[in-house]
Amino acid sequence: MLNEIVLVGGLIFVFTLLYLSFLLPSKMIGNDEDDKENSTKTGGRGGDRDPVLRELSLTNGQINRMNKEEVRQKLEELHLETRGVKEVLKKRLKSYYKKEKLSPNSTPERYDFLLVIDFEATCMEENPPDFQHEIIEFPILLVNTETLIVEDQFHSYCKPTINPKLTPFCTKLTGITQKMVDKAPEFPQVLEDVLDWMSSKGYGMGHSRFAVATDGPWDMCRFLYQQCLYCGIPYPRPFRKWINVKKHFANFYQTKGGTKLEEMLASLGLKFEGKPHSGRDDAVNIARIAGRLIQDGCELRVNECLNNGRVEPVVSQRAKLASSN
Repeated sequence: MLNEIVLVGGLIFVFTLLYLSFLLPSKMIGNDEDDKENSTKTGGRGGDRDPVLRELSLTNGQINRMNKEEVRQKLEELHLETRGVKEVLKKRLKSYYKKEKLSPNSTPERYDFLLVIDFEATCMEENPPDFQHEIIEFPILLVNTETLIVEDQFHSYCKPTINPKLTPFCTKLTGITQKMVDKAPEFPQVLEDVLDWMSSKGYGMGHSRFAVATDGPWDMCRFLYQQCLYCGIPYPRPFRKWINVKKHFANFYQTKGGTKLEEMLASLGLKFEGKPHSGRDDAVNIARIAGRLIQDGCELRVNECLNNGRVEPVVSQRAKLASSN
């Protein structure tokens, strides 16, 4: 008798669970990273969402289920760029619909100009731990973020003083010859010329907003910081904060490829223009990647700074608000 009671009780429990499972709402399909972002902005639960954001979440889910060719065809219909790996194409399409469904007033704020920099420095084929790199090429491209045109550029070679003779490996890697650096000014003079050039373009005048952009943190935290220490000069204020383009690329596109310069270009369906490890040519290609990020809807913000020789992240006010919700 006891066994029969236990059996009947167990069956009732199972049927109760099945009944409740049919009453509970099913999880909405398409809950990806974009869906999480929309959820954060609207306070969390789907039932409380703004209808536009709910529609945007469903659109993102549909895009996630499309294959690369379907996404490419849709981009072509919308007269958008169709080059790039699948993750890039999907992000591009999502960004398009996000901009369309939200008001034009939601277009990300951006700087008026980017100062794209890529140093070249002295090197050996195998650098010993105590090797002192010196900047031997200082290029800057002034990129208009509205037109994405390089409006002007600064370029100078620098004469090294700690290791004044370039190694054959350094010349082969960078294309910079001994003759080029021998007739160049030393770094303190080049830096003074750089700051004068930036002032002539309106930097610090309050009329336009500028931001330094680099491929990673090393140009600022290693090469420029160490160079200023060698020369006994203060670290220049304009270069204390910068946009790490590599970090924005990785966070925005979430690609499976790497984030070396040529790998990022390949993910965008682009080829390197010029000679790798030429400071000016590297800067040109960094500017191309930054431009593509802007066109695809990425909000390029200063995201790193130098504090007592150490790199620290810079968190935007918008990100702080999102994380506190």
